[in-house]
Amino acid sequence: MSDSYWFRTGEATVFSSEGQGTDAMPEILIGDVKGPAGHAFANLMGQTAGHTRMFAIRATNQQVRPATIMVPKVTIKSSAYVNLLGGPVQSAVADAVIDSVADGVIPRLQANELCIIAMIWIDPSCAENPELDRKDLYRTNYEAMKLAISRAMSNSPSIDELIANRHKIFHEMYDPETGESQW
Repeated sequence: MSDSYWFRTGEATVFSSEGQGTDAMPEILIGDVKGPAGHAFANLMGQTAGHTRMFAIRATNQQVRPATIMVPKVTIKSSAYVNLLGGPVQSAVADAVIDSVADGVIPRLQANELCIIAMIWIDPSCAENPELDRKDLYRTNYEAMKLAISRAMSNSPSIDELIANRHKIFHEMYDPETGESQW
């Protein structure tokens, strides 16, 4: 196994269709199952109240490879939220992992030697929205997960890009000049 896949991180944000609130913002760790990523993965196997973890599966009896565990970033307070996490979001994450292997972003021959921890965001208001576009929730999570995986596997953004943009790009939720949220 190459040391280059010992501990890789990635993140991405994909915005929802107008008025949906289905933005996706996965933050992921990819690494060798025998290294620190594998140890963290195993430690996440226990459950914590309000933070149900689950494997990414495509369908019953179809767990993806690399093994991927989804960890919600917010406290789960309703079965409607669980249904979103275990429905369109779980499907999107699983499809993104498999497609990343099929596309060669994740080396096929290492699919059983790697694992992925995916911290997943679903806006809690989505669970309360009877008009929620579940297809858009799938779309944003699929696109964001594919992008996060690609970034992790390519070590993107590079340190040179980060340094070049240090004073050009600012966090969307913080204006360094005023100390206020930009949203």
